[in-house]
Amino acid sequence: MIALEEARERVLAGLEPLAPVDLPLADAVGCVVAEAVVAREAVPPFDNSSMDGYALRSADTGDAPARLRLVGSAFAGASAALELRSGEAIRIMTGAPVPAGADAVCRQEDTAREGDEVVIARPVTPGESIRRAGEDVAVGDALLAPGEVVTPAHRGVLAGQGLARVRVHPRPRVGVLSTGDELSDEPVLARGAIRDTNRPTLLSTLAGAGFVGVDLGRAGDDAAAIEAAIAQGLATCDAVVSTGGVSVGDADFVKSVVAGLCPGRAWSMQVAIKPGKPFAYGRTPAGQPIFALAGNPVSTLVGFELFVRPALRALAGHRDPGGATTLALCDVPLARRPDGRTHLVHVEVAFDPEGRLHIVGATRQGSHLLHAVASANALARLEDGEGAAAGDAVPVTLLGPVATRR
Repeated sequence: MIALEEARERVLAGLEPLAPVDLPLADAVGCVVAEAVVAREAVPPFDNSSMDGYALRSADTGDAPARLRLVGSAFAGASAALELRSGEAIRIMTGAPVPAGADAVCRQEDTAREGDEVVIARPVTPGESIRRAGEDVAVGDALLAPGEVVTPAHRGVLAGQGLARVRVHPRPRVGVLSTGDELSDEPVLARGAIRDTNRPTLLSTLAGAGFVGVDLGRAGDDAAAIEAAIAQGLATCDAVVSTGGVSVGDADFVKSVVAGLCPGRAWSMQVAIKPGKPFAYGRTPAGQPIFALAGNPVSTLVGFELFVRPALRALAGHRDPGGATTLALCDVPLARRPDGRTHLVHVEVAFDPEGRLHIVGATRQGSHLLHAVASANALARLEDGEGAAAGDAVPVTLLGPVATRR
């Protein structure tokens, strides 16, 4: 067996981000920026009011209450150029340009309208309730740097610059193939047949992780059929993930197929982990990674988190391919026996009211028990030994949302 860290190093070594593309803003959210984006326009583009109220000269309110003559109205989106003189006020709405001559806005709640005059109840300070041009963004400001992920707010910032597209590393397209003669799609299963759960699970996991899953269907335990299916995926995908056929059985052909498609850059490994020990990996001459995961459903999920997700994040241009890993306090013991392997245990975690992360439950263990891990939101890592006792801190990788328990 080889150590988990060595297996991960083999997978990640030499992986480069996919070539940048220009994507519409809506499609770029979640992608990694490939080149710097610099502001070409100021935001706001002009001084404008942050309140409904009255634009005025602050000096006219020093002896408040002050009575000012109304000489017009300014609305958001209006282009008319208004000018204010001493002793005058202009009715102004939120977002409207501040008239020339005005240096402040008094909010409506501090005024009283009397015919063609307005009474200002208190002194107003210079600049009050005015949003200055360039206050949020000045021309030349850095908006996005290479390596940053485009967020929904970034989309709004770029749209505010009049940009329709941004240059990013695209989401990897990942083909997903299930292998095994035992897999069936029939409404009624024949004796010895099982339904394929790995492929739909992986396709949804890929989508949730921000990647593009491509369904390659399933192939029986036949080397030629497996090779044809993987080759089909490589024709349109940036990576391929298969499940099953990587152990030492007489019908386990996937690892030899990977070796043939990745001459000189393929590894068939027995990784010192439980579950998911058998694992094959290769890199095609074109640089596309092929991941051959163990076929038991929980082993497949563990293999995805340990090997596939980090590699796909590297292809997508993320600065840190690793997942969100942190320490959690055990509220329940996580028992295991020494066996020379790292154990990966699906657990449920929650925050306490002080913000500390706790392991509040562990699933039934077994590489075939998919339903048992379906509600888990973290993967705990237990090094070789006797496990963890209540109160111990254990490293966990977060898999989903975490609630706070009172």
